[in-house]
Amino acid sequence: MNLDIQFKIKNNQNYQRYIRENSYWYKILNRNPEAFKKFEDEVKEKYQLRPTDRINKIIENIELMSAVMSSIK
Repeated sequence: MNLDIQFKIKNNQNYQRYIRENSYWYKILNRNPEAFKKFEDEVKEKYQLRPTDRINKIIENIELMSAVMSSIK
């Protein structure tokens, strides 16, 4: 694995946690450093870090608050 990828993984806790949980990525990134983009996408999907996931969380919170407010009335 080249140093650039090692630094990226070391500086991001989500990357570290994911690569420890899915150790097969060590072998993939060692053999093919261009697969790092796929690794990033997989991490974002697993930990719901995509913008659409964040919007869905906000919508769910708003719906929860409106349900609480309607039950109070």
